[in-house]
Amino acid sequence: MPPYEEAVLRELSTWRQRMLRRPSAVNRLSKALQTRMNRIIPEKFHQAITATIKQMTRAVLFGAEFLTRLPVEGPLSLEEREDRVRARIDFYKTAGAAEGGLTGAAGLLLGLADFPLFLALKMKLLFEIASLYGYSVNDYRERLYIMHIFQLAFSSQERRREVYLLMTHWQARSQELPDDIHQFDWRTFQQEYRDYIDLAKMAQLIPGIGAAVGLVVNYRMIDALGKTAMNAYRMRWAESRALKESP
Repeated sequence: MPPYEEAVLRELSTWRQRMLRRPSAVNRLSKALQTRMNRIIPEKFHQAITATIKQMTRAVLFGAEFLTRLPVEGPLSLEEREDRVRARIDFYKTAGAAEGGLTGAAGLLLGLADFPLFLALKMKLLFEIASLYGYSVNDYRERLYIMHIFQLAFSSQERRREVYLLMTHWQARSQELPDDIHQFDWRTFQQEYRDYIDLAKMAQLIPGIGAAVGLVVNYRMIDALGKTAMNAYRMRWAESRALKESP
């Protein structure tokens, strides 16, 4: 096995442990704090965020702009593919930071506009990463996998464990999925994502510090999403490799 692949398997094992660990006291405290914050934040703000997430998830499933990228095929090694993936993550981190800084500096109105813009950036990144690992996003099962990756990156630890287990052995599991993608649990997806980002993004609406907050938060969130996606596709690579080597 090439040294790069050995290193990937070690990193994947560490990531798996992190995904499966039970919620800590800090995790539970953060969740309780989020629940209290939700009671303070104006309902109109919650409604706007929820509507945005609903519209964007529909676009992800059926929008042509997300489905134009073909899978990258050919005799590329895992290392070569991941070099390209890292380059795209770096590009989107820069783009996301710039977008967050601009909308954060513009006050409440454009601060609210950051949510759909930033969500679109993250989704585009995931579709590009899927294609770089050689998967066709024209298959709705691959789009569903992308939604699971999104949940891994932006959910509570308790929900993260559940989603990770759903993603294991995806090749076999995906063949049992219903043809109707509407059976996906959109309500939980929206709530977990909204709860995850509220604390981080609310400060972006505060005059004077919104630009700095938007820049840093967006950069870090895309970095986290990119790393999560890489490990999610590494998991499939490792499972596929194990199947080929099994007698």
